[in-house]
Parts: sequence; C-alpha cells; structure tokens
Amino acid sequence: MKEYVNSILEHIKQIEPYNEKFLESVTDVLTSIIPYLEANPHLKDVSLLERIIEPERVLTFRVPWVDDNGIVRVNRGYRVEFNSAIGPYKGGIRFHKDVSIDTFKFLGFEQTFKNALTSLNIGGGKGGSDFDPHGKSDMEIMRFCQSFMSELFRHIGAHTDIPAGDIGVGEKAIGYLFGMYKKLTNRFDGALSGKPIEFGGSFCRVEATGYGAVYFAEKMLNSHNDTLKDKTVAVSGAGNVAFHVIKKLYEFQAIPVTCSDSTGYIYDKEGINLQILDKLKMKNHKSLAEYTKDRPKAKFIPREKFYKTRNNIWDVPTDIVMPSATENEINLNDAKNIVKNGTKYVIECSNMPSTTDAINYFLSNKIKFAPSKAVNAGGVVTSVYEMSQNASFESLSKEILDEKLKEEMKKIYVDIALTAKEYGYADNLVIGANIRGFKRVATAMIKQGVV
Repeated sequence: MKEYVNSILEHIKQIEPYNEKFLESVTDVLTSIIPYLEANPHLKDVSLLERIIEPERVLTFRVPWVDDNGIVRVNRGYRVEFNSAIGPYKGGIRFHKDVSIDTFKFLGFEQTFKNALTSLNIGGGKGGSDFDPHGKSDMEIMRFCQSFMSELFRHIGAHTDIPAGDIGVGEKAIGYLFGMYKKLTNRFDGALSGKPIEFGGSFCRVEATGYGAVYFAEKMLNSHNDTLKDKTVAVSGAGNVAFHVIKKLYEFQAIPVTCSDSTGYIYDKEGINLQILDKLKMKNHKSLAEYTKDRPKAKFIPREKFYKTRNNIWDVPTDIVMPSATENEINLNDAKNIVKNGTKYVIECSNMPSTTDAINYFLSNKIKFAPSKAVNAGGVVTSVYEMSQNASFESLSKEILDEKLKEEMKKIYVDIALTAKEYGYADNLVIGANIRGFKRVATAMIKQGVV
C-alpha cells in the first residue's frame, strides 16, 4: 500500500506543483491511513483514494466592487465544494490578501475529515476571496460582500452548501452576506451559519472553536492523569479563536502567558489580561505593541524580519503550546525549540499550524500532540446546531449549546484515541483522527457508488 500511496502523491506533485499546502495536507492524511488501507485492500480496486482527493466542484469568479472614492476594484472569489458524501458542504469563508486556490483546496480537504470526526452529517467545503477587509470602511465591506454573494448565492443553500465565517469574516460580514442572499433568493433559511443572534444566529457560535479546543485539551490531559490547572500555556494569535482559547483556559485555572499578531507577540508572565486584549484586538484591531501601556511588566517582542524560518513566540518555555493563528506557523526549527523548552503537550487550535516535519519531530520526541482537524471542530459543531435551529425556528439556550459542544469535543477525543489504539498506534492522535475521518467518508462514498 505504501507504493500505491506514493504513486498517488507523485501524481499530485506533477499535476499541481504549485499547490503546496494542498499537497502537504493530502500527504499527511494518505501516509497516516496506510494501516487502514492495508486492512482494506479493496479500496484500491475502486480507486477510492483517487476520488477522495479530488474536489467535487471548484468555483472561481470575479468580484467587482466600488470603493469610497468611486474607484472600481476587482477581487477574486473562490468556493471549493470538496466532498458531500456524508452531508451538504460545510466550511468557512475567508477574506485575506494572501489566499489562493491552494489555500481553499487544502482547507476544504481538511474540513472534509474534520467534519467527519463529529457525529453530524456534514460534508466539507471552503471558500473566500483575496479581499483584505483591514482598513476598509463598513460601506466598502458591505459593497464587497454584496458583490461576492451575487455570484455565490446560486451555489449555496441550506441543504447544499452552508458557508460560515473564517479569518476576516465575522458577524458583520456574515450579516451583509446573508442580507444579500435573502434579497436574491427571497428565502430566509440556514444557508449561512455564524449569523448574529437577531436573525437566526446561535449562542456559543463565536466562542465555539476556542472553547471547543480547550474542552478537547482538558479531556486529553485527563486521559493522561493530568489537568489544565496551573499549567502555563503559549497561545499564538489574537483573533477570535485565540481570544476564546485564552478566556476558557482561565476557567480551567490554566495560565495563558502569550498571544501574537502580525507585529509581534506579548509575553505576560502573570497571564494575558483579557480586558486589554479584548479592547485592543476584538474591538479596535490595534497592534499588540500597545498592550504594555496598560501592563508595563509584560513584554512585547517584535516579529523578526525572517520570521518564516523561525517564530520567536516559541522561545517562551511553557507546559502546553496551543497555536491559534494560521497555517504552518510551527516549522521544524520551532518544533525543536518547543521540545527543548520542555513542553509536554502541543494542541493545534488553528488550521494545520504545524508543518509535516514539525509534527513528525513532536511525535518522535514523545510530545503529546493533538491535530487541528480534531481540536478545532467546535466551530462546525455549533454551526450545525445553528442550522438545526434555523430549520425548526427554535432556539437553544447558551447553557444547552455549551454542554452539547463540551460533550461532542470529548467524544471526538475518545473516538480518535480508540481508533489509534485499534490500529496499533496508541497516543498517535494524528493517525487516529485521519483514519477515523477517512473511514467515515470512504464508507459513505463506496455505498453511494461511483459518483
């Protein structure tokens, strides 16, 4: 089976040489499911791997809009509807200047197996645009979102494809997108999740990814006769996921001591101050450099010029590392630094934050490692509850939804840990998660025939 997998990976390299993130994601999944493939050799006969790595549909479109000076701008829109074997496509919309088709293919592929790890019937998809919302007025963001939705609306729906928010797309943008969707379709339904509470949104949705990651972390530590209490934690990022990871860590009496943005990182030995972080990043989108004005004992360390070879936030020795910013923020050099620091757990909260080399280094050095496709599934879990509430026109309380989220994240941990053990790789949650997710999608695809 190794030769079969290698031949497929070699084929992808030849036909998609520039889609490096997608290739990295496919390599991660296919190499780690070899034990499952060896136990199920019939999957080769039906070309299951060839089918499962190919998205069902890839959409690209232009997005013209007018800025506040009356100048016409043009961006590129994307939607990758990757796999609908177990349910309608589900995955976020990302607005960021550096995205490409590679970004959304890798995210859609990852989303397919992340969603399959839940107990819910949802497929995988991802999309967005190279539009940068930073520095734009509310009217410019509204006009862009309306133009973006004027094309996307024909491809989505409550039973077809249900986008949500992601980087650069918060409640405000989701509101503009949903308003245009409703106008164009004359329907008020659950075609978008992450909506404001006032028109169909769900309690806990904003907090879900960060909170869910911490629920997963606590269950993981409990399984090793450990707890989050009094643990020091390095958290990267300062956006929605990072903020709610930090907030929930305090509830478990852990001590998050770092956070970061594009300008550098904060090290606050006494613990990151939530009120200051909220004011700077969640409300005003200011640089973390201003954090020390209100917290003089904390340190702000500017990002190094050549940060792609080394992320200096990982210089801080902590018990736990929880990357919560973006993909590939931990490379092999960073991994070596984290291991040298004596870190015991690395728990990925953002999408694919560690490179393959970094993950392998963690595992070979007995670091207890949890992959993002399992850890950050909380957002999509709560999104599906929002879809259910939209369909029934009923709302669940914050307490009920939080409890559902907690139980689902604990179940995901137990499922992937048991799967890893079943295939002879106890404590290797990467193999456990990839086999568990792949198995569910593969079984559904085979039963539905060659479609």
